[in-house]
Amino acid sequence: MSSTTVELTKENFDQTVTENGFVLIDFWASWCGPCKQFAPVYEKAAEANPDLVFGKVDTEAQPELAAAFGIQSIPTLMIVRDQVAVFAQPGALPQEALDDVIGQARNLDMDEVRKSIAAQQEQQGQSPSDQG
Repeated sequence: MSSTTVELTKENFDQTVTENGFVLIDFWASWCGPCKQFAPVYEKAAEANPDLVFGKVDTEAQPELAAAFGIQSIPTLMIVRDQVAVFAQPGALPQEALDDVIGQARNLDMDEVRKSIAAQQEQQGQSPSDQG
């Protein structure tokens, strides 16, 4: 693991996501071939985007985190902005696709995202006012 990525564990996960407005998370395992192929792509993106936090969750060492996010296959890339998961997709992405996803996530209007989430919760019978 290089200095550009952060090892995420159940001990530091919440703090990392809470203290950073934009966190990318790579769910991986050492035995996973596609994970090994994706690792250098992820590292390169981390080096190219020093303002973002690039975290890695070893699903073997951190099964609780993998379970908490319903990770069914690896690698899975997740992007969390302002403590909201805005992207999650299994599979190793090529460099161009990863760069594109990062760009799209950067351009999201988080106020609109939160409004959309609130509207979905309202439709499901949960009032946004219940959340404080």
